[in-house]
Amino acid sequence: MTEDGSWREYESDPLPPILAAALAAFVDQGYHGTSVREIASRAGLSVPGLYHHHPSKQAMLVAITSAAMTELLDRSIRAEEHAGTDPVDRFDAVVESLLLFHVHRQDVAFLCSTEIRSLDPGNREAYLAQRDAQQRMLDRIVLDGVESGAFATSHPLDASRAVTTMCVGVATWYRSGGRLDPRALVEVYSELARGTVGADPRG
Repeated sequence: MTEDGSWREYESDPLPPILAAALAAFVDQGYHGTSVREIASRAGLSVPGLYHHHPSKQAMLVAITSAAMTELLDRSIRAEEHAGTDPVDRFDAVVESLLLFHVHRQDVAFLCSTEIRSLDPGNREAYLAQRDAQQRMLDRIVLDGVESGAFATSHPLDASRAVTTMCVGVATWYRSGGRLDPRALVEVYSELARGTVGADPRG
């Protein structure tokens, strides 16, 4: 078990400058509405210079979405390990990890939610495998909670998916400086998540 809560710590966007420029353009204009020339301009490169680093616009989308899911999975794994063995503690930690990621990595989380359709079939399959691994992690925790009597839901897999959907949706509406700061959002949505699986709504 890890001994720290570093999975909660977020600093600047970890994407390299070219991918950060691509992400900003995709969020502003959509994947299909963004040209390679636009990305190159935002990155301060020529088009040939951009192609030296990434062979296509699709390759940039794949790099961004893969990096996002790799980071989310890593943070969620560390969150669960840090929480110990109790299903409720593990559930709270992974839900918090999901919520913090979709607040602090809002642009890339939004892109992952809205541009899956823009991935080529093979790339989409690889992305969905990563996304499914994240879902199975929460599924396993909820099933453990039901087995131990900590969760009362009669529909553990549906409840687990509902919790994930709620957390992912944060990226579409959260605004810095709004009614809920990240800490308050985690408190409110963790309570809602516990209610969804039939857990004790402890604070």
